[in-house]
Amino acid sequence: MTASPAPLPPARLGSRALFPALAARSYLNHAGVSPPSLAVTHAVAAQLEAQARAGAHALGDTLAMRARLRAKVARLVGGAAGDVALTSGTTHGLQAIALSFPWRAGDRVVLLEGEFPANVTPWLRACELFGVRPVFLRAADFGGDAARGLEALDAALAAGARLFTTSSVQFQTGLAMPLGEMAAICRRHGAALCVDAIQSAGVVPIDFAALGADYVACGAHKWLMGVDGAGFLWIRPGRAEELRPALAGWLSHEDAVSFLTAGEEGRLRYDRPLRRDAHVFEGSSSAALSQAALDASLGMLLELGVASIFAHVQAFHDRLEPALRARGLEVLREATPARRSGTLSALPPPGVSALAIGDGLAARGITVAIPDGKLRFAPHWPNALEETELVVSALDEIRPP
Repeated sequence: MTASPAPLPPARLGSRALFPALAARSYLNHAGVSPPSLAVTHAVAAQLEAQARAGAHALGDTLAMRARLRAKVARLVGGAAGDVALTSGTTHGLQAIALSFPWRAGDRVVLLEGEFPANVTPWLRACELFGVRPVFLRAADFGGDAARGLEALDAALAAGARLFTTSSVQFQTGLAMPLGEMAAICRRHGAALCVDAIQSAGVVPIDFAALGADYVACGAHKWLMGVDGAGFLWIRPGRAEELRPALAGWLSHEDAVSFLTAGEEGRLRYDRPLRRDAHVFEGSSSAALSQAALDASLGMLLELGVASIFAHVQAFHDRLEPALRARGLEVLREATPARRSGTLSALPPPGVSALAIGDGLAARGITVAIPDGKLRFAPHWPNALEETELVVSALDEIRPP
C-alpha cells in the first residue's frame, strides 16, 4: 500500500513552495503554460493510483471529482454547475458553439483581427459549412476608452450579425476587453456573446454570468494552472436549448448509461433524446487525470481568491512597468486599471529584436513569451514581487543603460 504523502505547504501569494521542481529563477509565462504545482501532481498521482487499484470501480470517485470540478467552475464564472460542461480545452468549447449554433444561410458572425486563432478558426469553419458571413473588427480598436471598437460592434450587429465572439483578454497585449459594454450591445441587437476566457480565468475576477455572456469557453493549462487536456464550457440558462448539437457522443443522450447499470436486458437503445443542457457536449469518456489536475489547481485559486491574485499581479506589474519604460521599451499596458489583466506586454526599443531580449532573459533564468514580436510578462500568484529586480538586472546585462 502506498504511504500517505506528506502534507503540502499552503498556497501563499508570492511563494514558490509548491513548485520545488521549477527551474526558472523567474517564470513569467503563465499566459502560455503554467507549470504544475505539487497539489496538481499529487492529485494526478492519486487519481492514477485509484484507477490502478480499482479499475472500473474507481468510476464513482471520478464522477464525484467531476461534480466538484463543475461546482468550482460555476463559482469561477458566476453561474450554476448544471450549466457547465467539462471539455478537453478552449477549442473544444468554441467548436461546440460554432458548429451547433442555429445558423441560417446568410447569417453573419463578428470576429476580431488580432485574436488567437483558437477563437477564429472554428467560426470560419462554421461559415464554410453553413453559409455564414464573417465580419472582422479590429481588437486594437477596443483599447483606451474602447469607443471606436464599441461603435464598430454596434454597427456590425445592427447590420444583422447574430453572434459576436471575443477573448476576454487579448493574448498579445493583455488588453482586457469591455465585456459588460459588449454584452449590452449584443442584447440590444438580439445577438449572442461568446467569450474565450483562457487569458483571464484564474487571474482576472470576472463574473461572466452577471456581465451577460452567453457562452464561455476555457482551457486549464494557462492561468487556471492545471494541465492540458481539460477545460470547460459554460452556457447561459436557456441558450443550450437553442443549439443543434453537432458534437455528440454516447453520453450526450438522456439516460445514457442505464443499459450498463440496470442489470436488465433490452435497455440498449440508440433513440434516446439528446440532453438539452451543456452536458450534451460531454459526449464520451474524458481525461480524468487532467480533470483531477484542474480540480486541485482551481481549488487553490478559489481559496486564494481571484481578486487577491489580480491585485498581487498588478503590484508586480506596477514595479516592472516603469523599469521597462526607463530602458526604452514601449509598454502596452492599459492606463485604466479595469482594462488590465495578468499580462504586461512591451515592444522592444527601435532596432532591437524582441527575440534577442527574450533569449537573453532565458539565458539568465527568466521565462517570458514573444507572441508576434512582443515581449510578454505574465506572472501569477507564486511570483514574488522581488522577482522584478531579476528582470531589470537581466535587461541591464543584455542592453546596458
